[in-house]
Amino acid sequence: MEEKVNPEKTNSLKHILFGSLIGTTIEFFDFYIYANAAVLVFPQLFFPGADKTMATLQSLATFSIAFLSRPLGSAFFGHYGDKIGRKFTLVAALLTMGISTVAIGFLPSYASIGIVAPLLLMLCRFGQGVGLGGEWGGAVLLAIENAPPNKRAWYGMFPQLGAPIGLLLSGGTFLLLTDSMSNEDFMDYGWRIPFIASSLLVLVGFYIRTKISETPSFENSKTAHEEVNIPFVTVFKSYKNQLIFGTLAAITTFLVFYLMTVFMLNWNTKSLGFSNREALLIQLFSVLFFAIFIPISALAADKIGRRKMLIYTTIAIAVFGFSFPFFLNSGSTFLITFFVCLGMSLMGFIYGPVGTFLSELFPTNVRYTGASLTFNMAGILGAAFAPMIAIKLADKFGIASVGFYLTIAACISLFALLVISKDEHKF
Repeated sequence: MEEKVNPEKTNSLKHILFGSLIGTTIEFFDFYIYANAAVLVFPQLFFPGADKTMATLQSLATFSIAFLSRPLGSAFFGHYGDKIGRKFTLVAALLTMGISTVAIGFLPSYASIGIVAPLLLMLCRFGQGVGLGGEWGGAVLLAIENAPPNKRAWYGMFPQLGAPIGLLLSGGTFLLLTDSMSNEDFMDYGWRIPFIASSLLVLVGFYIRTKISETPSFENSKTAHEEVNIPFVTVFKSYKNQLIFGTLAAITTFLVFYLMTVFMLNWNTKSLGFSNREALLIQLFSVLFFAIFIPISALAADKIGRRKMLIYTTIAIAVFGFSFPFFLNSGSTFLITFFVCLGMSLMGFIYGPVGTFLSELFPTNVRYTGASLTFNMAGILGAAFAPMIAIKLADKFGIASVGFYLTIAACISLFALLVISKDEHKF
């Protein structure tokens, strides 16, 4: 059943697309500068005294905290997003993420205040997760709840584009800093610059978000008095199948991304001997493929269906998992670069329609909560500990085991996609 649209409440196309894109770009920029720092900086500054591998694992453990806190952000911001509106909630989530990120830029190191330093780092990372847990769902809903029925995946891909743009900005910033200053200066204060500078992006995003009206879908639902008392409880009570199988369907999305970024950044610098600059260049080049295939996959998903698009891409990722030893044991810079670009291309194909697909699993009155919880619970299963697991697997069983890890996850996602009814993900 299609929702009625009140033209007087309709946002302009410019505000819809830019408003959904700018917020996720900022959020993912903040999220990814932490990912880069967790590999390149934090092991030395916040976890000294351990060997390199252990320091990196401890640093990546703080990286995982944000994924564990994201469902809390989904439940909290989702509650208010479904009860009082998308606009206010999006602004609040953006500020939560921004304040947490800027605070990291001012943290003293372990050498200055001892064990308190990593504890404060963990607290800020927790705040990042809470903010992103509320941001993503609202941004996607801003786009698709204003979209024509035959263009929902196309509109829904704009907030998804924030991921590669944020990654390009964060990786490019780190590359610029490492190229323009000595390693000593970078480790002393240079790494703080992107964290503090993100405050400027937050101000831009805050301004844009204040110009956005509520979505027609939410306004119609509110007019019809369809709101529920506690959306979180309603999702678990009435939509648990959508929550469970939607979560499993999305875990491969997270796993393939964090294997191609955080794990490969660590693998290239620690195991293959690439410099930080070389590893960042490979990553930044591969992100272009990620960005290119997001709109292509969205167009295809509007033609053949979101579910089918995810099924076909998940099968391709399962096959891709078997290629890890061929490329990563080759010793060839070209083949390793090609491998990361191929992985990020598949990421673009799966990431473009996944936001629309998950949102369509839930009705308007619990959609913010349901879509956000599903996406962020998938983040826990698919990404929270993925870099650490992959590093351990590669160290103990070889790089082929990391590929098998991805293939197994893809098979789980494929099963979930096949189980979900074709008729469940409709508005």
